[in-house]
Amino acid sequence: MHTLPQLRKLQEKYRQELVVVGVHSPKFPTERLTETVRKAVLRHGVQHPVVNDRDHRVWQEYTVRAWPSLYLLDPQGRIIGRHEGEIPLSTFDSVLSAAIQEFDQTGEIDRSPLLVAEKGRMDEAGPLAFPGKVLADAASGRLFIADSGHHRLLVASLEGGVRQVIGSGQPGLEDGGPAEARFLYPQGMALAHEENVLYVADTENHAIRRVDLAKGIVETVAGTGQQARSFFDGGPARSTDLSSPWDLALVGDLVIIAMAGLHQLWALDLESQELYPFAGDGPEGLQDGPRAQAWLAQPSGIVADGQHLYFADSETSSIRTVGADSGGQVRTLVGEGLFEFGDVDGIGPDARLQHPLGVAYKDGLVYVADTFNNKVKTVSPETQVARTLLGSTEAGLRDGLGTEARFHEPGGLSVAGDALYIADTNNHAIRVADLTTLSVTTLKLTGV
Repeated sequence: MHTLPQLRKLQEKYRQELVVVGVHSPKFPTERLTETVRKAVLRHGVQHPVVNDRDHRVWQEYTVRAWPSLYLLDPQGRIIGRHEGEIPLSTFDSVLSAAIQEFDQTGEIDRSPLLVAEKGRMDEAGPLAFPGKVLADAASGRLFIADSGHHRLLVASLEGGVRQVIGSGQPGLEDGGPAEARFLYPQGMALAHEENVLYVADTENHAIRRVDLAKGIVETVAGTGQQARSFFDGGPARSTDLSSPWDLALVGDLVIIAMAGLHQLWALDLESQELYPFAGDGPEGLQDGPRAQAWLAQPSGIVADGQHLYFADSETSSIRTVGADSGGQVRTLVGEGLFEFGDVDGIGPDARLQHPLGVAYKDGLVYVADTFNNKVKTVSPETQVARTLLGSTEAGLRDGLGTEARFHEPGGLSVAGDALYIADTNNHAIRVADLTTLSVTTLKLTGV
């Protein structure tokens, strides 16, 4: 519906008149589990009650047809408004104001305090809270962690010793030094070695941030902080709205952005400071073809091998590729469509993933965080074969060899040498897999 900060503004403005209830009607099988929903509520900082409509009873009774859908009910519980898709905050605000005025005149609004259960807390989180992405750099021996639930970045050694904390830990959009800067659920990162600069997808701020790692200074280089509501041709980076940038890949002077909210890949030209669509026509779906005509669906992970980009097209549960230069076609390696998902090793359209969020590349293989299957898989761009490498469908936190290991919705991957670093999101942990032995261990962070 809305970004959470906007929704909280409405709740604060109409705290005596508006009751917000979220209804979660799952698409993927793993989303039916109440514990999965609880983790998502905590991860996104949701403050209102959420119903797990696991069997789609509410969906059917209210004849819902799309995600997201918004229903406005009057004080008697009757539907007086309905909207499919996202809606501008200003529009919803004006509708609420008119409805409140109307029902105030009839005396139907009850402003007595609403009693709700205790709000969820992240008590189980320690040094990390729902880390979304990780970036390992063998050349400098550094590990960059998007500590998403704490709204900050950690810079550590590959062995886990934290060297820098970037961000105050308070949610917001503020540039400045490492203790003053603010992020809002940051995710993917890209490192420019020569400049010692880190680019960050500040997802819920709908912005791209630049971190001078020598000084720890953070500045906004793309986005306005407002979410884009429609497809457009781009423009100057600092005056162009973005929508949920989820991951980044650096190719020459271009930062390629997995723009999940617009179902596209975008490019930030670091020389001209211009933004423009790189791949995807805008509609949500799976359609291969020329870059400008292809359809994508919430791309949320991206990596480059120098000649090609590989990306996790999350809502179609697919892994896709496109040339990193100005030409080329979008091609699907694994996956088949918006409602074809599962957990099946195989070739091309016969293989099944379930909402993958992260990818990494090494020696001719794409490593995939098969998020809702709680696994790490490999995909060969040459043969299109998908195979399970680590983990099982059973969620958990357990070290071990190969499929003996347990993860809980891993969201990000990165390779340094023979080590695969895994952002194990719902376990609030970074895991490390030795790619020669397939031994998985949990990284101990020190100094934070």
